[in-house]
Amino acid sequence: MSLPLAGVRVLDLSRALAGPFCTMILGDLGADVVKVEPLPDGEMIRGWGPFDEGISTYFLSVNRNKRSLALNFRDPQGLQTLRQMAQHADVLVENFKPGTMEEMGLSYETLKQENPGLIYANVTGFGRDGPYGDRPGLDQIALGMSGLMSVTGTEESGPMRMGVPIGDMLAGMWTALGVQAAIIQRHATKQGQRVETSLLAGLVGMLCLQGQRYLSLGEVPRSVGNEHPSICPYGLFHAKDGPFNMAAPTDPMWRKLCEMLGLHDMAEHPDFRDNTARMKNKPEVHHRLNEAFARHTRAEWTTQLAQLGLPAGPIYNIAEVFADPQVQHLKLEETVQHPVLGALRQLANPIRIDAFTDGSVRQPPPILGQHTEAALRDYGFPNDVIAKLRDGGVVKQDER
Repeated sequence: MSLPLAGVRVLDLSRALAGPFCTMILGDLGADVVKVEPLPDGEMIRGWGPFDEGISTYFLSVNRNKRSLALNFRDPQGLQTLRQMAQHADVLVENFKPGTMEEMGLSYETLKQENPGLIYANVTGFGRDGPYGDRPGLDQIALGMSGLMSVTGTEESGPMRMGVPIGDMLAGMWTALGVQAAIIQRHATKQGQRVETSLLAGLVGMLCLQGQRYLSLGEVPRSVGNEHPSICPYGLFHAKDGPFNMAAPTDPMWRKLCEMLGLHDMAEHPDFRDNTARMKNKPEVHHRLNEAFARHTRAEWTTQLAQLGLPAGPIYNIAEVFADPQVQHLKLEETVQHPVLGALRQLANPIRIDAFTDGSVRQPPPILGQHTEAALRDYGFPNDVIAKLRDGGVVKQDER
């Protein structure tokens, strides 16, 4: 079975994280992603550590299933080469500062005239226009402005960032979703279109119940740490040997929990009988539960709770995640051969489709310029033109 996006050509001019995360998803699903990297050093995150034998693990994390074409963006021939490639692409993805593509002669309006079927996707910090349209954007800046930092952390800690660049990744996921919708619509219209989002928009779009709480009730949510903002009990609790997560989100589950812990006086008490009452008396609920949970270990409680039909689980560090038997069963890690590093362990795409017969990681993150000449040939450039571009320093082919 062929992959869903097999035959779709993606010209990836993006850098850092949001754009590359988008194109990695498209590559996982079968698109031929040609990552165009600037000479002489390539994509800027190749210089971001930590490093594995001199290769950026940051770069390794978001560039699987892509080919690398190394090109001089400052050479007019380089820009003309990109323009010619765009005429044969299905999708172009970029996340330059607004106005940059126009300065390079690669605006949506220009490329659309030459390739009406082109899907032109761009990710910005705050949008292409508006009061902040010309501002540079980074993950944590947008995270703070989205409101998500205000509901993350505790009253003591104040606002907290996420442990991963969630704004970049969400913008990339939204963009990949939009690109796929545009591909589907193009089958009917034969026309491409612009697809865009921003770090700010992608994060605001995930405010979910906290956003609706404000829009409907005018309430400004506060950070509640590891407790759920509207369900009790649901959050972090303390066993004999440390913290774990547990939830009893329905009233029948609450009664099951009380029976298991011997808290019979709480099961039907008016102060705890339903979720509304428990939310009003949350400190007492947590105090009583933690007293009971202190009798046994995290492993014992998570097993007992699961057997009772209550959601519960340990709080892992990253090493423990990949040692967990369920994570291994789900095959969330795959190994691919890298030209320098050899066997390279990679995160797998978490989507499961029948077409992933051999896993989702088919190609390792590329070496700079590893596929330059092959990609140019695939886009219709004859060998003599490729040779001139190479000899003139417009493009570079890795020779390993």
